[in-house]
Amino acid sequence: MRFRHPDGSTVHLAYCTNVHPAETLDGVLAQLRDHCEPVRRRLGRDRLGIGLWLAKDAAHALVTDPSALRALRTELDRRGLEVVTLNGFPYEGFGAEEVKYRVYRPDWADPERLAHTTALARVLAQLLPDDITEGSVSTLPLAWRTAYDDDRAARARAALTTLAERLDALHELTGRSLRVGLEPEPGCTVETTADALAPLTAIGHDRIGICVDTCHLATSFEDPHTALDALTEARVPIVKSQLSAALHAEHPRLPEVRAALAAFDEPRLLHQTRTTTATGLRGTDDLGEALTGDALPDTTPWRAHFHVPLHAPPAAPLTSTLPVLKAALTRLVGGPHPLTRHLEVETYTWQALPPELRPRTRAQLVDGIAAELTLARDLLTDLGLKELP
Repeated sequence: MRFRHPDGSTVHLAYCTNVHPAETLDGVLAQLRDHCEPVRRRLGRDRLGIGLWLAKDAAHALVTDPSALRALRTELDRRGLEVVTLNGFPYEGFGAEEVKYRVYRPDWADPERLAHTTALARVLAQLLPDDITEGSVSTLPLAWRTAYDDDRAARARAALTTLAERLDALHELTGRSLRVGLEPEPGCTVETTADALAPLTAIGHDRIGICVDTCHLATSFEDPHTALDALTEARVPIVKSQLSAALHAEHPRLPEVRAALAAFDEPRLLHQTRTTTATGLRGTDDLGEALTGDALPDTTPWRAHFHVPLHAPPAAPLTSTLPVLKAALTRLVGGPHPLTRHLEVETYTWQALPPELRPRTRAQLVDGIAAELTLARDLLTDLGLKELP
């Protein structure tokens, strides 16, 4: 979906396909048929933006076989779909029965991460619509915080510098300008936007910036305006933003709130949980740890890294951090010029929701994704952007 900003530039809205597990190119093609095109039709649009997640094997197949890449581009066009952004965070196995800490491997100190991200950039350069010259890829925020020493930090920095050089070369070769954004996430070396300032300014290249995920922003209790102002002042490119909402519990001390939170404690994904104290942010790696004993103070609100559907906050006594998303979006695209032109709805947790909230059929999932995109569209038009055909 495309929108015209009041300054005349085009802002893109997509939804991320990491909600649909697929490790192979055949699986990606099935996603387009079974999910992406039906979402477009449900919205009544001639064109729909999707943020493709390409696992290692799918990316490798595309970058090594030009005919396969051409076939994917043809299939996208045939189904009324377009791609300007890729989700390069998960490497493989994102649809596995247990993901947890695996999603952070390989990290940027490992050569596989550079090779994979380079492949994604090369693929995206060929998938961009004919009238679009700018693409974006979101990626791991360096590494999970444990076992990340000075040596691994130096290797990660060198890898990102090499990536920037490769993106420069790709631009010269294709005329397509690709940028990669580190996506701050609780528990990682770069947990907050503030954590991203030092490594990104050290790299100092405008092709390496940040992806602002509004669920992660909220989980770490960052104020959107403060965070985005700091990025702007430091001249850190906001490559893209993922529109998502975290789980919020205002009164975690109450038994009924604990019981409601426990329904979201599931075994597949990691749900980092945070609260604020007089001495700063406190947290656990997973929601279950927070609910056990006194791992977290419970006199102030808790937020958990659980991407809840944008249009359907959980029932009381819980809610979502949709207000943080709205505040961030106002700053991102509501000003005289957009801070980013790539927006991506990223609710990948539909099948991790409590059983009674999960979509039971493919049609119900399509309806849910379409409802999220409708909400995002309305937020953008309320900010003065005009939806384009």
